[in-house]
Amino acid sequence: MYREILNSFDIYSLPNLDTAVLGALELFKETPPQEFNTASVGARPLVIGSANACAVGKIIFRDTAAIFAEESDYRKKLKIYPDRDSVVIISSSGGKHAVSIAEEFAGSDIPVWILTNNQQAPAARHIDPARVILFPKNREPYTYNTSTYLGMILAGSSEMCPCDLEYFSEVARVLPSDIGEYEAFLMTIPGEYAELRYMFQTKFDELFGGRVTGRVFTTEEVKHAKTVVPYEKELFIHLGEGSELFPEKKERVVVPLSDTLGYAGMLALGYFIIGKIQEAHPPYFIESLVAYTKHASELFGQDISPIVE
Repeated sequence: MYREILNSFDIYSLPNLDTAVLGALELFKETPPQEFNTASVGARPLVIGSANACAVGKIIFRDTAAIFAEESDYRKKLKIYPDRDSVVIISSSGGKHAVSIAEEFAGSDIPVWILTNNQQAPAARHIDPARVILFPKNREPYTYNTSTYLGMILAGSSEMCPCDLEYFSEVARVLPSDIGEYEAFLMTIPGEYAELRYMFQTKFDELFGGRVTGRVFTTEEVKHAKTVVPYEKELFIHLGEGSELFPEKKERVVVPLSDTLGYAGMLALGYFIIGKIQEAHPPYFIESLVAYTKHASELFGQDISPIVE
């Protein structure tokens, strides 16, 4: 059902993020991604990704000797750690910064891999086809990157797809009916999923800019002066735990965690909740996307579409 929405929407009917989450769950229930063995790219890779792609790398390669970098510091990281036996670029589109990074390493002796969701990834032109790892995806609005990164995380772990859609319906019922009245959100997550903090924070930035504030911390991190200034229009959302730290806080909701959730499930859960927040507020992202992608196309010198087919 949700994949049908994703396959048919146009620029005038862009879906919210929660629909993209449910469509991704349907996709991987029908077509589980093939397993990706991190050891296949080397024992000591330099993993490079922009923004949430870097966070995905940290999740997939968290049990390895990998070093992680973004487009701004990968050269510095390679100088500090010259023993890297491979470079792994993570880019759902295989475009933007991934192109220049792949081109730079093309003439070196170090093997370069790319994890991407784009069969025509521009960066792949500079990489041995045997080292291009392609993951499935749904059609989605630009920068949602829900099925893309969810599939990579599932492929890089033994986690089963959290395809129980009824659980997400229960989560929606737990959220307050007046969630659209809040102007700020503080989300706490269990410490073992710390890498997801940045991904959730980035999604708040992408969907709301400065219109709605979203802050994300682990239950240990939030103890360190994150709540000095109270605000009655800030809703605390605790994923599984954290509410006991704020017994006096009235504006809060606790989302129970399913026993089947791992990293991919927690990513889906956080994105789903952010999508519900998006649904309850004015369509800031949807109204601004076409103008932004036009500007981004000029910035990168590449055609960036508001809809990623």
